[in-house]
Formats: sequence, C-alpha cells, structure tokens
Amino acid sequence: MEKRAFGYWFAAATEIVPGTRYHYMLDGNGNVRPDPASRFQPGGVHGPSAVVNPLSFRWTDEWWRGLPLEEMIIYELHVGSATPEGTFRSLIHRLDYLLDLGVNTLELMPVAQFPGSRNWGYDGVYPYAPQNSYGGPEGLKTLVNACHSKGLAVILDVVYNHLGPEGNYLSEFGPYFTDRYHTPWGAAVNFDGSWSDEVRNYFVNNAVYWAEEFHIDGLRLDAVHGTFDFSARHILSEIAESVHSFADKLGRHIYVIAESDLNDARIITPVNGGGYGLDAQWNDDFHHCLHVLLTGERSGYYADFNDSGQLEKAYAEGFVYSGQHSAYRNRRHGNSSKGLPGSRFVVFSQNHDQVGNRALGDRLSVSVTPEKLRLAAAAVILAPFLPLIFMGEEYGEVAPFLYFVSHSDPELVEAVRDGRKKEFASFGWTSEIADPQAEATFLKSKLSPELYRTKGHALLHHYYRELITIRKRELSLSAAGGVECDTYSSAGGRLIALLRSRADEMSICVFNFDECGHKYAAEIPGGEWKLVLDSASPEWGGRIGSAPPSFRVSDRPFEIPVEAMSAVVYSRRIEVF
Repeated sequence: MEKRAFGYWFAAATEIVPGTRYHYMLDGNGNVRPDPASRFQPGGVHGPSAVVNPLSFRWTDEWWRGLPLEEMIIYELHVGSATPEGTFRSLIHRLDYLLDLGVNTLELMPVAQFPGSRNWGYDGVYPYAPQNSYGGPEGLKTLVNACHSKGLAVILDVVYNHLGPEGNYLSEFGPYFTDRYHTPWGAAVNFDGSWSDEVRNYFVNNAVYWAEEFHIDGLRLDAVHGTFDFSARHILSEIAESVHSFADKLGRHIYVIAESDLNDARIITPVNGGGYGLDAQWNDDFHHCLHVLLTGERSGYYADFNDSGQLEKAYAEGFVYSGQHSAYRNRRHGNSSKGLPGSRFVVFSQNHDQVGNRALGDRLSVSVTPEKLRLAAAAVILAPFLPLIFMGEEYGEVAPFLYFVSHSDPELVEAVRDGRKKEFASFGWTSEIADPQAEATFLKSKLSPELYRTKGHALLHHYYRELITIRKRELSLSAAGGVECDTYSSAGGRLIALLRSRADEMSICVFNFDECGHKYAAEIPGGEWKLVLDSASPEWGGRIGSAPPSFRVSDRPFEIPVEAMSAVVYSRRIEVF
C-alpha cells in the first residue's frame, strides 16, 4: 500500500466481488488484522472482513421522511433477546404487535460487531459492521425497510466513548485512543489530542453512515459523559451538525440523542444558544425520582432522591439536580434545563440499564404492585416529554434482563465477573449474581412474548395501549413545543398534578404516589371536565375508581378524588368567546 497524507495508506484492488474476505497486514511479519472500517465481520471480531456492496439492497422507502421528534413514542429492545431467533429478520414479525400497541419508534441497543453471539452490544469493536449473529448488514437493512413500510422510525444506539476489550485492534492502525483521560469501560477515544482530526472523522463519518447506508432515523449516543473533548469544537456538536446536514440534504428527520449523567443543558441547547445542538437526551433524574417514589429504595445513586417534590421539578424543568449538592457524588451537580422544550428529554420507568444493572436484573413487574405499575406507566406516557418503553414492560414481563457476554478470553471473563460484583457494592446488593458468561444467563433474559395474552398481563397490555391512545388523541398531552405545562404538588410531594394546555384543549393529570387517597384541590379552570382515565377503576384491575365521569367548575372549587397509588386524567375544550 502507498502511504499518503495524515496517516492514510492506499491501494486499488480490482475484480473484487461482494463476499470477498480480506485482512490488513500491518508489520510485514504475517500478523493480520480485520479492517477497522469493515462493513461486515462474518467470522466474528478476529476473522477476516468481507466486502459489501452498499448499493445492492433494494430499498422501498423513498417516500419516508421520518417522524417529528415530539411525536415519538419509543420502544427499546435488545435484538438478541427480543425473539427466540434473536435476529434482525425475526423482529419483523413483531412489528405489527408494536403498531397495535401504539408505539411509532423502535430503538435498538447497539448492533456493532461484538465478540461472540450474546452481548448487550456495548463491547462492540467494529463500529461500521452490524453484528453477524443478528443477520449482518443485509438483515439490518431488511428490518429498517420493513419498519419504514409500516410507519415506524428506527433509532440505533451507538458507542463512541470506547471500544470493547476483545477484538479491539484499532490502536494498531493509529492514535485512536489516549491515556490523557480514562473511562470505566476501556481506553478513552482520542478526540482532542495529536492526530485527533482523523479519529474524529472516523466517528463522525460513522454517524452519517448509519443514516446514509441503513436509513436510520436517529442515533442514541451512549454515555457521552465518557466522551472527552476539550477542543474548541466539541465532537458531540460536530456529530450533530454532520447528521443534521445530511438530513437536510435528504429532506428527512434524523435525530441525535444523548445518554448523559452530567445534567449539562448545553448538550441539548441549540448551537446558536451556546450549546452542542443535540436533539434530546435521556433524563435519568426523572427515572430516579419515579423509582424511589414507587419502591422506597435509597441505596446507590437513589440516595440523592426522595419524595419531597423532586418529581414535580423534573416535570417542570427536566433536570432535578441543577447545581445543588449531590450526596452520592459528594459535590455540586448539574445546571438548569429550565425553559427547554419537553421534546428535549426522553423519560422512562425502566430501560436496559435500570433493569439490567440490578443484581438480579429484576423488572418493576416483579417488585411492585399492579397499582404501581399502572401509575408508573401513566407518569411516563402522559409526561410532557418523549416516553420510552423497555421491551416487555407493557405487559409485565417477568423474565429478568441480566448482563451477559460471550468472551473467549478466560481472564477477561473473570474480570467481567469481578467488575459486576464491585459495581453492585454501593447498592448493598448481596444476592448471588448470575454469571455473565453463562449461556443460561442470556436465555433467562429472553422475552416471553405470548405472555401478553394471559390474564393480568393482557389487562396491563390493554392499559398501555389506552395510555398511548390518550396521548395521541389529546393534543394537550403531546410533547410539542406549543404545549404549556404547570405543575403542582402536595402531600409531601407525593401528589403531583400537571395542568397542560394546547390550542383549545386542556388536561389535568394527577398522580398520587401515596399509600392513601387524596383530593386534588388546587384551583381548576372553569368549564366542563370529562374523565379520560382513572387507573384505580375496576376496568383496569383496580378495586375502586372514585373519580366522577365529569364535573363542572363554575363559582365553587372542585376537588378531584385520587385513590392511593393511582393516576387520574381529565380534559376539557377551552371555551372561546
């Protein structure tokens, strides 16, 4: 190969057909490595790369323009454990189920090639190559094409803060990593040191690659708090700008969403306002508030959360920690996100991290009552943010979601086992931890998709469908920028109300996280109010629903009764004279 500028090497190979296997020889001593920008690794992370023709797939989604961000209702899943087959193509048979549920956006946990056949995906080492055991590039394109044909958008989780330990040969090709910073998961990527321009290009181009070659509608950037860059133009901003420019060129909606525990509003503040210009971020503060109210847990990072109005602040502003002292971190944490639109935040009661990073991988469905499950669902789906549902949550899946890997290095496997034990220490969890390497751990995490047809589970599934229908039907319950939201709390922060309005519609959502019933007695705008939802109603498995089917506010105030651990929603048309 011929050496060129900026550390690149070049050679032209002719008469190469798709499927041709190839390696790079780096040192002339017979040591060969796969292509760091490989599009396909049919033999895994240590095997040769395969030539792919990126233009051979026949797309049928030319009409597709994506979805407005504020309309997204997201369903997160892990490809390997969502179906018995664990492939991209097998998911196509689940799309009608998702449509019937009412979600319109499928979010895939990372699919970049990782070692073995079972992994969460955060150990990927070939960012351009869809996992071989899932079906490779052809399988992923087939899935995305099928999603678009049914009106479903697709978000892909990508990892740009590190690469996994096994099969990671990237450092042999150039200065892709740095020892100036450290991450909990491996060497930090060199985004701002010597020769970092081409490293940045590698990852920026990858972000656009998923949108261009796979028609992905959005990227979820994993743990951006582990992405270190002190250059004048942050890599997150560059990624967002490149993706948005490509989207504008195609006339499509393509989004960049961050996972971050920094509580730094700059990430989701527009560039012209001094921010990085990402479209949204996951809001862990919202989850932690909600989880503590439902479970009473106070260990680990839950020590920072209590029931004294924090969830009300999350509804009103986004971040709970906006500069005050965090006992868990022993320092001040965050800055204010007040004033940012609700569509900048993704909220959830469960996700892969908050379930899978528990010692037993236990879901809320096995740790709280049905009343609390219904309350949690309403608190998320009717929030003024972008709701996310974790696979199986909607029918009360009882299988755990455990952490699993299939590494080939015994020492690495032992290090993973030891690391999981240490990670749980701050929570005081002493339960025996499932072996991440064991195939049985992975098999235990498989969904039981037909469970939603059985008694109890079917009712919860129907309840989720109704909540999503309500969110779509009632304009005042969307995450659109024009929606106004006022919050109120009482009973020590355990009774929370949202008064929301848009155009000529208004809604009141009251969430009672207390073990006894309360009445929402704040000032309610006049007019005829009609009951939209009472989660304590026998219709949903509750014992009693005390909320009246309608009421009218004229001269006297009205008190809305809300049963223990339940949600009540009313709506009305605004009278215009």
